[in-house]
Amino acid sequence: MMDQKKINVAIVGLGFGAEFIPIYQKHPNANMYAICQRSQNKLDEIGDAFGIEVRYTDYEDLLKDPNVDAVHINTPIQSHAAQSIAALRAGKHVACTVPMATTVEECRQIVELVAETGLTYMMMETVIYSREFLFVKELYEKGELGRIQFLRASHQQEMAGWPGYWEGLPPMHYATHCVGPVLALPRAEAEYVSCLGSGRIDEELIPKYGSPFAIETCHIKFRNSDLSAEVTRSLFNTARQYRESFDVYGSKKSFEWTQIEHEDSVIHTGEVPERVKIPDYAHLLPEEIQNFTQAGVYDSDDNQHLSFIQGAGHGGSHPHLVHEFVSALVEGREPYPNARQSANITCVGILAHESAMKGGEIMHMPVFTLSTAGAEART
Repeated sequence: MMDQKKINVAIVGLGFGAEFIPIYQKHPNANMYAICQRSQNKLDEIGDAFGIEVRYTDYEDLLKDPNVDAVHINTPIQSHAAQSIAALRAGKHVACTVPMATTVEECRQIVELVAETGLTYMMMETVIYSREFLFVKELYEKGELGRIQFLRASHQQEMAGWPGYWEGLPPMHYATHCVGPVLALPRAEAEYVSCLGSGRIDEELIPKYGSPFAIETCHIKFRNSDLSAEVTRSLFNTARQYRESFDVYGSKKSFEWTQIEHEDSVIHTGEVPERVKIPDYAHLLPEEIQNFTQAGVYDSDDNQHLSFIQGAGHGGSHPHLVHEFVSALVEGREPYPNARQSANITCVGILAHESAMKGGEIMHMPVFTLSTAGAEART
């Protein structure tokens, strides 16, 4: 448990990361202490806009600052693991945007460092704190879904024209938005996966990763459970409106994500379908940050900075993520997902792509991603 009431947070990466600054500033148990960005102009622009005095262009210098309790990493995905590892070694708690890492070995190092240091790690997976997920979670916890029979999720996005490391990225290497919800709802662990690739992307996109598939679809077997799930991911050359979705099929009721953005999702009771309005879940948050589930964080009266105006996005999840991370530190408990759970979610995608490249071969989750009972079952 933290000795102080307010946690000194440093945000690293100020593109998407800047979205979280006002939330930390208004959270009753957080102090938005420092920001870090390689570009001095961008650093000063955002620091001036939000009145943040402590600024770093060098991440190593930030980690040497004894006043920093926790870092929230929002840099490009290939930097996540190295920066998380460096922060843990420097004695800082870590919140990191998805995915946790790009290799199984990197996931292992993070999990082991958390165990060695006693520090907190949380992967900031947006879907499992979205209003849609919280709605289905409430139905499940109230018993309205009955017994869960199957889960399905998809994340389809056209990345044509995106620069650098995105070009030709294997679909399942960025799969946490669809893997996260199917594991999080029943608080399950993946035991093994089997994945098939389908179709073919443009030839010039293939060489960087050696991944030819337009779509990868993966079956996940849950550990110590009769449940399995299916997740689908596409990034290139597949005609589909952007979609992050999940479906849950229960014995009493089932939930299906809308087919078209901004339309209502569907609840099935028996054979009777019904459109449903998803409520907001701001009431689960401290009053100071409740408005961030609906409004853009940069459009309040005291922050009229045009370059920051954007929607709350991600199903209103951002303040819920901040609250879960900060609360876990203040209360001395594990956040969800913690390091091991984050590794289980992330390794599903990494090993799913490996399975697809091997024609659907079954790939077991590493022991370090399993709880004690799961690890014992594998040894």
